[in-house]
Amino acid sequence: MKEKFLNNSISKIKKKNPNFSEEKLEEIAYGLEAIYLTVTKIVIIFILAFILGIFKDMLIIMIFYNIIRTTAFGMHAKKSSHCLIISIFFFIGGALIAKYVDIPSYIKISLSCLLFICLIKYAPADTYKRPLLNARKRKIYKIFTLINGIIYLILIVVFRDSAISNYLFLGLLEATLMIHPLIYRMFQLPYNNYKNYDVSYS
Repeated sequence: MKEKFLNNSISKIKKKNPNFSEEKLEEIAYGLEAIYLTVTKIVIIFILAFILGIFKDMLIIMIFYNIIRTTAFGMHAKKSSHCLIISIFFFIGGALIAKYVDIPSYIKISLSCLLFICLIKYAPADTYKRPLLNARKRKIYKIFTLINGIIYLILIVVFRDSAISNYLFLGLLEATLMIHPLIYRMFQLPYNNYKNYDVSYS
């Protein structure tokens, strides 16, 4: 299915843009593949969440997760199948926990403080395909990540006995796991990739 989609799309692009080089077409194909995999992954997760009756819970956790991940970045799996498994584990598993498990307030607050320390130490975390070479941008990303982390901490404490606290905690937990060096090591991925380059923009 994926190959058929890519082949048909590239054929149409070739006809409309005969001057495109093979290199340019490869770049377009890479982008189209990323879009295809993202859309299919989201569709699968949404369908599972709908069937299990946890769509709202899943969607809220996904939003809170992505707010942190937008500036903290983090690991990207090498294989699309690994990415799908991680996403199902995080969003479907997290939604089931949020809906059916009563997480004690002291656990949420204690772990959230530890997660915030991890954000201080490890955010932002880059990938070998997209190293964060600009030192100034890394500082800006860290500042925004920590501001969001503080907001999460405050809200988790304020709403500690409500569902929103669970959503915030799980979103923070999942996003922080994705920047931790142990997770990179588990999937045999290089960490702090910007250090492999001589250029460091200030």
